[in-house]
Amino acid sequence: MWANPDWRGSFYAPHSGREHWLEDYSGVFPAVEGNTTFYSGTPRPETVAGWAMQIPEHFRFCFKLPQQLTHVQRLQDIEAGLDDFLTALAPLHGRLGPLMIQLPRDFGHAELPALRRVLERWPSEIPCAVEVRHSEFFHKGEAERDFNRLLITYGANRVMLDVRPLFSTGPGTLPGLLKAQAEKPKLPLHVISTGDFPLVRFIGHLDKSVNGRYFADWRERLGLWIKQGKTPFLFVHTADNRGAPELARQLYDPLIKSAGLAELGTFAGERQNRLL
Repeated sequence: MWANPDWRGSFYAPHSGREHWLEDYSGVFPAVEGNTTFYSGTPRPETVAGWAMQIPEHFRFCFKLPQQLTHVQRLQDIEAGLDDFLTALAPLHGRLGPLMIQLPRDFGHAELPALRRVLERWPSEIPCAVEVRHSEFFHKGEAERDFNRLLITYGANRVMLDVRPLFSTGPGTLPGLLKAQAEKPKLPLHVISTGDFPLVRFIGHLDKSVNGRYFADWRERLGLWIKQGKTPFLFVHTADNRGAPELARQLYDPLIKSAGLAELGTFAGERQNRLL
C-alpha cells in the first residue's frame, strides 16, 4: 500500500498531498502490494494511466485480484471479470510483479479445480501468486501436495504469509495488536518457491526487538533465491502499519550487502525534516 495518511511527517512530508504519495513511495521502494484493487475492484482507465505516469521503469505493482472474483464468485465463471481486470492494467504491463490471488479462509482442496481453470488461462507474461488460508494446505498432506504441484505446473508462486512475529506474544497493552491478531490467520509458515517470483508477506510485531529475530532466516533464503536467478518480492506490514516503512528499511538494509541489492531512497519526511 502507499496511500497511508499516518505516514505524513515520517515517510511522507508533513503536508504532502495524496497526489504525490505514489511518486514519493516509488522513489524509495521498488514494489508495492496493491490492496486497493481487492476492495475497490477493477480500476478506472484514468486511474491506471495516472499510476503509470508517476513511477520509474523498474517499479513493480503487485495488485490483488478483486474480492468479487476470489471471495464472492470463488473463482467460478470469472473469465470475463478477469479479462476486464487484466485489460484495465494494460498500461502497466511490463511493470507488474506477481498479481495475487488471495483466496478465502474456507477455500479448500475440493475447490482446486476452479483455481486450475484460472491458472490455465493466465497470461504467461504476467507473474501470478496464490495465497491460501485453509488449514488443509498447511498439514503437508494430500491437499498441500496437490496445491503445490498445481502451482509448479503453471509456474505460479505460493504466497508465504509469515505471521510468526505478530503472534509471538499476547496482545498486552499495545494498541492495534489485538485487532491485528484477530484479523490475520494464525497459520504455520511453509517456505517453498514454486515459481520464479517468490512472494513473502512479513507481518511484523509492534515491538521492534521481535522482528529481527524472526527475519534472520529470511535474509539467507532471499539471498539464495536471488543467486538461483529468481526475483523474490518481500512486503512488510505491522499491526497498525504506521511503522511499516521503517520496518521495511530495517529489514532491507542488511540485504544490500549480502544479496547485492541497491540502496533505498531517503524518506521524503526525513529529507524535509533535515531542511527545517
